[in-house]
Amino acid sequence: MAVTSRPLGTDRQWAAPRRGAGTRGDTTRLRVLWLLAIVLLLAGSIWGRLVYWQLLEHGRLSRLASQYHVADFTLPAVRGEIRDRNGNPLAINVAVFDVSVAPRDIPASQRAHTADALAGVLGLQRDDVMTVLGSGKAFAYVAKRQPKAVADQVTNLQLSGVQIESEPQRSYQPGGSPDVSLASSLLGFVDYGGHGQYGIEQRYNAKMAGRPGSLVTYTDSMGNQIRLGTQKEQDAVNGATLTLTIDADVQYAAEQALAAGVQANHARSGSVIVMDSHTGEIAAWADYPAYDANQFTTADPTRLKDPMVSDIYEPGSVMKVVTLAGALDQGKITPSTTIYDPGYIDVGGVRLRDWNLRNNGTVTMTNVLENSLNVGAVRAEQAEGQDAFLHYLDAFGIGRSSGIDVSGEVSQKLRSSWRLSELATASYGQGVAVNVVQMAAAINVIANQGRWVQPHVVARVGDTPAAAAAQRQVVSAQTAATMTKMMESVAQHGSGQLARVQGFEQNEAGKTGTSQIPENGGYSPDHVWSSYVGFLPADNPRFTMLVVVAQPDNGSSDHNEGYYVAGPIWKRIADQIVQDWRITPSGA
Repeated sequence: MAVTSRPLGTDRQWAAPRRGAGTRGDTTRLRVLWLLAIVLLLAGSIWGRLVYWQLLEHGRLSRLASQYHVADFTLPAVRGEIRDRNGNPLAINVAVFDVSVAPRDIPASQRAHTADALAGVLGLQRDDVMTVLGSGKAFAYVAKRQPKAVADQVTNLQLSGVQIESEPQRSYQPGGSPDVSLASSLLGFVDYGGHGQYGIEQRYNAKMAGRPGSLVTYTDSMGNQIRLGTQKEQDAVNGATLTLTIDADVQYAAEQALAAGVQANHARSGSVIVMDSHTGEIAAWADYPAYDANQFTTADPTRLKDPMVSDIYEPGSVMKVVTLAGALDQGKITPSTTIYDPGYIDVGGVRLRDWNLRNNGTVTMTNVLENSLNVGAVRAEQAEGQDAFLHYLDAFGIGRSSGIDVSGEVSQKLRSSWRLSELATASYGQGVAVNVVQMAAAINVIANQGRWVQPHVVARVGDTPAAAAAQRQVVSAQTAATMTKMMESVAQHGSGQLARVQGFEQNEAGKTGTSQIPENGGYSPDHVWSSYVGFLPADNPRFTMLVVVAQPDNGSSDHNEGYYVAGPIWKRIADQIVQDWRITPSGA
């Protein structure tokens, strides 16, 4: 067994502690215990505060955090545009800019310089800007809805305390007369709240406006977003673009011709509608006077309403097309049927006269239409009988809404009871009221082989085509063809000669109308509506157009008639359509 040797004296040192060692060990242990106690006390305090803040104060802190550091932002949707049939813009969105200041952040020593700079660029009075800068407000607008060029000039000034923010604004194309935007009556406008007003903008507001999104996120004390994984975002859904049936070139030409015609005849107002004879698509929709939709806040309020659908008028002799077509369809007359016309007819105790106040002798029904003879229209209505006559009025759309896809259409129902004299005057368009769209659609029945077709102005909503236009057979195709020949004779030999288009003299159908305006319970001897309606080419129509002019006053009552007033306007627009659409005469 091995024995380990030890140095001398080591057994003693190991066996007995050194002097004072026990006292120092007790002191160390005591210090450790005190440190542990302090640590436990601090930990308890911290945990206690954590429990207090995390549990007892959690609700209040959450509310404060939401109030000061959680923001809910609206993500705006982009409004859909409006375009014509060829994709040309009619209504688009542009950026405009608001210029604001933070007066509290602009030292007094810099106010004069800031006011001078802003006034010079924005075209404001210096004193007005100084008043804003001296207001002591945290925020104030200096100018709103400025164009980008002006906003860029303000930015380049590099002024402290000046901010620029963009806003969307609707922009419309220049129209066919000064201070008017293209098709303003049809389109309407979008107000500064983003809501469509009048016309297409109002009717299709929900589809074009889209749906705004939202963003719930955290912000710092300066309002800047803090990107955290807990933010909630819902994307905006942009609005649909509308494609209309309008042809911008034809629209412009119609507005030009109408404005010139109304002014030349010193008339109160006028309207033109051009529609595709077979589909019911509206190619032009013009009113004069109109307004600039870009400046709707300063526009004459009376011009915001669209007279094409919001006003009704008595169509006068244009209605003879409806009356004679019904009698033809019933087999009661033919184009060669003759009557004796002494220039007047007594009906129900009332004497009704022709416009020319003379004995016209023996005339055919074609002559009645050519020369717009009231007596002949009454005789055709009487041949039909009341029930049949009223049936055809209704079938042609007289007395019922056209259903046009714009806002604000007004129509007048046919009365429930009629005197004999009232039926007689209705046969030539007095005592019965329509809007312009209704009357154009009624005459278009003849152009469309006897079928009424729904007039409409919207071709597509986004990528979705509009529903097919409704149609109904009103008179037979043969009746329509016969009436077309009679209307051709109006253009060739009768009251439509001033509306004849070169190259189509033998292939154009038309009818004039002149009706007295009701005033003070009777009819004005001086104020009339003058109109002309026609379609071209007569044997295969591409378009049907109606021109209506209210209260022309060109110095002679004879020259206020549809022949002199509305016919030349019709011709000027038709000339442009023939050129734009490359319409050629038959056989060319």
